Amino acid sequence: VAEVAAAAKTGAGTNLISGMAVGFQSTVPIVLIVVAAIALSFKLAGVYGIALAAVAMLSLTGIIITLDAYGPITDNAGGIAEMSGMAPAVREVTDALDAVGNTTKATTKGFAIAAAALGALALFVAFAEAARLTVINLLDAPVVIGLLIGAMLPFVFSSFLMKAVGNAAFSIVEEVRRQFREIKGIMSGKAKPDYAKCVEISTGAALDELLVPGLIAVLTPLVVGILFGVTALAGLLAGVIASGFLLAVFMANTGAVWDNAKKYIECGEFGGKGGDAHKAAVVGDTVGDPFKDTAGPALNALIKVVNTIALVFAPALLAMAWNLV
Repeated sequence: VAEVAAAAKTGAGTNLISGMAVGFQSTVPIVLIVVAAIALSFKLAGVYGIALAAVAMLSLTGIIITLDAYGPITDNAGGIAEMSGMAPAVREVTDALDAVGNTTKATTKGFAIAAAALGALALFVAFAEAARLTVINLLDAPVVIGLLIGAMLPFVFSSFLMKAVGNAAFSIVEEVRRQFREIKGIMSGKAKPDYAKCVEISTGAALDELLVPGLIAVLTPLVVGILFGVTALAGLLAGVIASGFLLAVFMANTGAVWDNAKKYIECGEFGGKGGDAHKAAVVGDTVGDPFKDTAGPALNALIKVVNTIALVFAPALLAMAWNLV
């Protein structure tokens, strides 16, 4: 965090680059841990062992939800303290708690991502049995086609989600500017802004913008399975698991480190709040929010939904496949 915060001294660009480098590096330990868990559980009990490992991780859901909820609670407490005009000392305490909350959120997101990867691997094996696939040959063209499409899918899915955040933010900014123009006395505190309108815009956009990503997650495995057969679909599932797992870890940790770098500067480092380094760190935090709070966590759902759809429709795809390649 200190390294990313120091990079903000020379501008937003170096802050973003440093944060992304940390995010890329953060994939190494979690991948090694998941690989070790898969190897050990498979050695002890085969595929059933992998499924048990996933269930064992999910058995800690209560603790993980508690840790995950801590971050939003402290974040909202800080917002309430600032909006209600409480003493600066209160905001200092909530900022320190919020920084811890960002770390706990990143930790729990990593846990959720690892659990999703293990669960998806068990679903993948179940799909192979349902589709009567004893061997998946990587040299077969349909498998390679499916693998590439599957590896691409998390990136396309994330692009729609991040674009949705941008669209919603644009609409809210326009609404806020309209209220400043039309409702006199907001800045002086004599009139109250229309909060409900902003909430309506954000919730409406959240629902509307999810339509396309949802269709992508549901229809892509069906289309690939129909056009190229179940072997291509097996390749797609493998690609989604590998690519989505790594991308989710990268996004969750990168967003968290940008956020904590901003908090670190606000504690008085590198010029403190309002300085040039802080302005650069705010840019990183703004970019990081859709990383860690939108696209990253949503990739868990993508991985599991794609595998579940493939498993459910495997018998039908065996009969309907066109096998174009």
